[in-house]
Amino acid sequence: MPALTLPDGVSLHYEIDGNGPPLMLIAGTASDSASWGPLVEPLSRRFTVIRPDNRSTGRTRPLEAPLSLPLWAGDALALAAHLDRGPVALAGHSLGGMIAMQMAAQAPEAVSRLALLASAPVEQPRNAALFDLMLRLRAPGLAPDLWLRAFLPWLFHPRFFAVPGQLEAAIAQSLAYPHAQGAAAMAAQVAALQAAHPAPLAPRLRCPTLALLAEDDLLIPPGPARDALKTVPDLRVVAVPDSGHSIHWDAPEAVLAALIPFFGGDDA
Repeated sequence: MPALTLPDGVSLHYEIDGNGPPLMLIAGTASDSASWGPLVEPLSRRFTVIRPDNRSTGRTRPLEAPLSLPLWAGDALALAAHLDRGPVALAGHSLGGMIAMQMAAQAPEAVSRLALLASAPVEQPRNAALFDLMLRLRAPGLAPDLWLRAFLPWLFHPRFFAVPGQLEAAIAQSLAYPHAQGAAAMAAQVAALQAAHPAPLAPRLRCPTLALLAEDDLLIPPGPARDALKTVPDLRVVAVPDSGHSIHWDAPEAVLAALIPFFGGDDA
């Protein structure tokens, strides 16, 4: 279990797979390094794939460490420096995209390319209300699957729910995952996300940037996402059909087909 001890005492867990140019994957809210499952094996054939568990998630400890966009970004930059493989390519999903933008703006010399998956610096009051509801549904005494049953329809394309048994299997897998984020850690992460104001980061990006927007994303709708990203200097936007917010689970082949050539790994 590789881990990097940071100056403030945080033990940052990470996974590393494959060989080739370094590619760091930054997970989103309530997710950790395992959330990249569908992409890891194909990407690791071409890249050294680095997946940290962000503060408050997975096996990074302590779970109650201070949280903020600069702290998350600083942790990932410290990991890149520790591994000493030169500038890294970055892909971030949802909140992970905001962390990746902070990294690229804060240390442009450390980032070669940036991909944002279902991610843009939009402020959606509806999302704040949704996360408040999810945290209420995680209150003690309530069924542990209740919040997942309410949350998953916001994450996946309707096609996901048309497959018999798939929802129940996903809930069972989530509940059985030994490193799942607890309610207190999720509340802290959501509070830090809501305190962040990443919009000014967009014009500060200097590396080539790819935005993969899910056409059916309920959390980061493509229209507001495009508007929020229009000040990125070197931007390419790709709309991914038949996908929701969990774009790399709904449409892994389409995501790989865009990511691999963008990061210089030839065709998918």
